[in-house]
Formats: sequence, structure tokens, C-alpha cells
Amino acid sequence: MSPYVAFGDPIFGIWNWLDVVVRTVLLVTVMTVVVMYLIYGERKVVARMQQRLGPMRTGPYGLWQSFADAIKLVGKEDIRPTGADRWVFESAPFATFIPVLMVLVTLPFAENWGVRNLALGMFFVFAVLGLNIVGIMMAGLGSGNKYALLGGVRAAAQMISYEIPLVLSLLAVAMVAGAHATGDNALNLNVISTLQEDRPFIVLQPLAFLIFFTAMLSELHRAPFDIPVAESEIVGGYFVEYSGIRWSMFQLTEYAAMWAFSIFGSIVFLGGWEWPGGQDIGWGWQLALTLGKSFFLILVIFWVRTTVPRLRIDQLMNFCWKVLLPMSIVQIIANGFILVYEWPEELLTVTSGIGAVVLIAIIITRALRRPKQSLVGAYRQVQVPVR
Repeated sequence: MSPYVAFGDPIFGIWNWLDVVVRTVLLVTVMTVVVMYLIYGERKVVARMQQRLGPMRTGPYGLWQSFADAIKLVGKEDIRPTGADRWVFESAPFATFIPVLMVLVTLPFAENWGVRNLALGMFFVFAVLGLNIVGIMMAGLGSGNKYALLGGVRAAAQMISYEIPLVLSLLAVAMVAGAHATGDNALNLNVISTLQEDRPFIVLQPLAFLIFFTAMLSELHRAPFDIPVAESEIVGGYFVEYSGIRWSMFQLTEYAAMWAFSIFGSIVFLGGWEWPGGQDIGWGWQLALTLGKSFFLILVIFWVRTTVPRLRIDQLMNFCWKVLLPMSIVQIIANGFILVYEWPEELLTVTSGIGAVVLIAIIITRALRRPKQSLVGAYRQVQVPVR
């Protein structure tokens, strides 16, 4: 087999380069349809949680609402501010979308189902996702708008900060995978799925999963970490000056990144296409496992949005540097001692489980703590007369 054919033989028996093009086009088509129904699904799920109906008019139960919105956005006028840098402004949507597409290219939806399988797939994913910051800063700087610039700077600071605990949580999983994988396949996403045949890695690393999920929310700018796009503070974030098809590309990137992160998390922590019984039943069940687990994570993201209020910028940064980062470092140190001295694997579950309980306790304690002083001074209790 050719070294360039990573996910089995080329489909339809065509050349390798054309095989990549066909698979990429299929992936982009599926991604676009999935994003449309993720937008529709979020509107319906949030509406149900808030005792509303959501979209109901366009098609049965509003099923065609996302397609109507897409047609409207394509037909809207594309406006560029006079003071904007033309090339930076117009290139920013592509600079944010391409890294997300490159991540989807490497993800195995089932055994030998994907565009390309990389030996360093996990490393490639979080290396490419870091490029998304460039496009966000291009949008903020190129718009010629102070609110857009403020949103871009906030997004860059937030993403750079939370990438550190995110990478460390994945490093903890890579350490566990390296203890079981043969050769240099510890970062291969297909191999990581195969290693979870008996139990998913979330059983061994619950703390790493909680850190990954929290950092994922921040990287996606989802509530409660949606400060870079907060309408009440900075109008609309780094893409406030965009309209029409360019604005829709930012929306496409946001939901495509959420789907990519969810698939990636399901592969690394929830067993991917392998657990339970992936190889025994076949590709149909493997595909259902990957998509089902990813959509479950997306549902939890929607749930968090309707439940947890937005954090202040100082709370957000303190939580990263003072809570997530130290706990992720402790997780790696504990894994190192257990794996180097070949202690029983149950200790991985015990130590990481204790860390997960501590992290949840910290979050609950801080949420219930009544603030004594705000950013502008002490609170005063006002006695309201009862009539």
C-alpha cells in the first residue's frame, strides 16, 4: 500500500490526489449540512429549556429555517467599512475557517473512515487549532473598529491562556496511551480509539476530561466563556463589522469547530468508534458511536449555555491560571509516577477521580460564594419599603 493512502485504498479506484479532493469535498458538504442543523438544534434545545417553541414556521417544525437563513445571508450586501484594511478584512474569515477544516480532515469517523490518518494526529490537531487565533486577530485589526479590536484582543488572550491546560490534559491521555501502544503510535487517533476497546480513557482520566471540556468551551467562545463576542460589553466581538456571506463564514467556523472538538473529544476520552463493540459489529455501528458521542457533547454545551452565567474577564483568567493549570500539572505528575513505576492502573482512576472531585468542589464553592466587592466598589444593601 502506498504510504500516502492512510485510510485504506482510494475510493472509486482513482488517483491518490484526486481521492483526497473527493473526500474533502464530501467532508465539507457533510459539515455544512451538520452545521445548519446544529444551529437549528441549538435554537430548539435552548427554546425548550426556556419554555419556548423556537423556529416553527419555515418547513415542518421549522426544519428549513437554517437553509432560509443561509439563502438570506448569501443574498445580503457585503459591506466593508471605509477605514478597514481591505486584504486583511476580507482574508480573516478564511484564516479562521481553514484550521477547523484541517482538523476535520484528520479525524477518524470510523475505522478507515476519514480523509487522512496521521501518525501524529493528536499533535496535529492542537497545533493547527492554534492558527485560528491569527484569523481572529486579523478580523479585529482589519475592521478599523475599536470594539472589534477589543474583541480580537480578548479572544486571543483567552485562547492562548486556555490552550495550555487543554494541551496538558491531552498530554495526560497521551501518556496513558503511550503505555499501551506499540511503537510510536501513541498520538495516532485511530490507535487511541483502538486502545479503548475495554474501557474509555475517561474512566482512567476523569480530571483530564473535565479540564479538556472546560478549555474547549473557552476555545469555542461558548458560555460562560463568551466574553469575546459579548453584545452587552463589546457590541458583537471581533466580527462586528462583517455582514452577509463573510459573517456567515464566522458562524460556520464556530459551529464546525464545535463539531470538530466534540468528535475529537469523543475519540480521545469516550472510546471513539471502538467502544463498545466497534470492531465486532461493523462500520455502521462505529459511525453511530462517533456521531452519537459527539452530539451528546454538543448537547451538554447547549445545556451549559442556558445554565451558567457569563464570567467576568478577571474571573475567566484567574480560573485558568490559578485552577486549571495547576491541576493539569498535578495530573501529569501523578500519571508519570504511576506509569514509570508500573503501579496498578486503578491508581490512575483514583488519583484523577480525586482531582475531578476537587475541581467540581472548587467550581461549586466559587459559584455559591457571595461577592463582597465588585469591580467598582463595595456593594451596599438597600432597604426597600414594603407597601
